[in-house]
Amino acid sequence: MAIGFLGAGKMAEALLSSLVLDELCEPWEIIVCDISKERRDWMAEQYEVAVTDDAAEVVEECDVLVVAVKPQDVDALLAGVKDQLNEEHLVISIAAGKTLAALQGVIGTKPRLVRVMPNLALSVGEGMSVFCAAENVTEDDKDAAMELFGAAGAVLELPEQNFDAVTALSGSGPAFVAYVLQAMIKAAVALGLPEEDARLLAEQTLIGTAVHLQTTGDDIGEFIQAVASPKGTTAAGLAVLEASDVSTVIDQTLAAAAARSRELSKA
Repeated sequence: MAIGFLGAGKMAEALLSSLVLDELCEPWEIIVCDISKERRDWMAEQYEVAVTDDAAEVVEECDVLVVAVKPQDVDALLAGVKDQLNEEHLVISIAAGKTLAALQGVIGTKPRLVRVMPNLALSVGEGMSVFCAAENVTEDDKDAAMELFGAAGAVLELPEQNFDAVTALSGSGPAFVAYVLQAMIKAAVALGLPEEDARLLAEQTLIGTAVHLQTTGDDIGEFIQAVASPKGTTAAGLAVLEASDVSTVIDQTLAAAAARSRELSKA
């Protein structure tokens, strides 16, 4: 299976590196196209893949195409190669806000089309990728998409109507989680901890909590209560959280991100 990357940004590199390092693909099976010579040279040197600045060459040589350019550049890129695209191509787009209908409006309905919303944690093999598929996509195509993105984390198929919520939660979510993490570190430093130590404590607490919940499947509410002994330190802190409007703020944060996602999909 020859895989072509149209665009070589952070997301593309994160996915490509996982494919190569996990030996799901040999470097010679991958072609990367990017307008930046610096990025092409970097990808060739780092991963020993073929590189080009000609998208048409990638379409000619590859049956799986990962569209990984900026959303505002997608239409021009695909319009330039649409006459080469046919039923033999599986096109996988990770362009934020670009719906299946919008993409098919440019390339037509011959290529099989999958839309994916990944997140930046792909770069460390812990990404969350959600995909939806056009009607002409086969089960083998879905399996291929799950294998590709599963090399760098978890994968889930959902209806496209859920993608604004997905974008808000898992797409933008890493920034929101990091924002809370940063606030916890600052608070710990104010309590007297060195910043480096506070960061380690906060990061490992976040990782450990997530891994515990994911591994055990424990109810989150019950987990919170299990940590919070009556009249203990956790209970004291939770009382402050519960008396605040933090839950409302989180609701508003995700709602704002989802609303922006809807706006982008209509642009």
